Amino acid sequence: MKLCLLLNVIDPKIGGVMIMGDRGTGKSTTVRSLVDLLPEIKVVAGDPYNSDPEDPEFMGVEVRERVIKGEQLQVVFSKINMVDLPLGATEDRVCGTIDIEKALTEGVKAFEPGLLAKANRGILYVDEVNLLDDHLVDVLLDSAASGWNTVEREGISISHPARFILIGSGNPEEGELRPQLLDRFGMHAQVGTVRDAELRVKIVEERARFDKNPKVFRDSYKAEQQNLQQQIASARSFLSSVQIDRNLKVKISKVCAELNVDGLRGDIVTNRAAKALAALKGRDKVSAEDIATVIPNCLRHRLRKDPLESIDSGLLVLEKFYEVFR
Repeated sequence: MKLCLLLNVIDPKIGGVMIMGDRGTGKSTTVRSLVDLLPEIKVVAGDPYNSDPEDPEFMGVEVRERVIKGEQLQVVFSKINMVDLPLGATEDRVCGTIDIEKALTEGVKAFEPGLLAKANRGILYVDEVNLLDDHLVDVLLDSAASGWNTVEREGISISHPARFILIGSGNPEEGELRPQLLDRFGMHAQVGTVRDAELRVKIVEERARFDKNPKVFRDSYKAEQQNLQQQIASARSFLSSVQIDRNLKVKISKVCAELNVDGLRGDIVTNRAAKALAALKGRDKVSAEDIATVIPNCLRHRLRKDPLESIDSGLLVLEKFYEVFR
């Protein structure tokens, strides 16, 4: 689970993580703690969509017009945003709506950006994603697929960039996820309850230590956190130079084909995740070992469900991997 989250921060194009697991296994805690590790990015000052001053794909329409006019943009550094999507959110709050106050006082149609605007170039986190309303799921799918959010309301039509890392968590007992939503998540992590008594005691003790004095607890891990931050920052800058051999690419696609994975998303995500892992380890070439680490998380949720299958889908993927790569 932690590795999937780190790889997505290094390469947001992996397409997010779906974390499924039992109650009380620290899913939400882990995702929320990711905020501390997020690097800083360049944004246009005062822009509601966190527009990128250099990349037109991540620019809002107004910022793009200013660039075309040749205006000088004021640039600030800001931490990558993490936006929580509550289950009870309305569609207006998610997509954005008409600014009623401005319409009444100034008589102009103005747009009030929603959560998708805030999440552009950041992370959108949905806790209990399998309980999310169907119409909100459709909105998320649409934005996640196109990278843009279009609002058509009361005679106003506005589009803005909405490229975010989609992170969802849920408990499989509360219901399955729609297959088309599952397929939108780049990686899938399965979390189980720890069975080892010693480890459970350690978790309980750490929790008690945190409750007693949160500041001291955080300080005790400060050095490790900073190391990890630096590792992520250098991996992000180093990612573009990582290479993957053609014969490894062919083998990845062979695994996908033999597992009957629908579409080509599985192949693309596995390639990207393996590169991000190599960058995290500070290497410029992907090894078969890197692929073995990421491929179960990239493919396990893309396999066709067989009700008679007793083996975990992640193990199925690994078996096929060793068959092809041996």
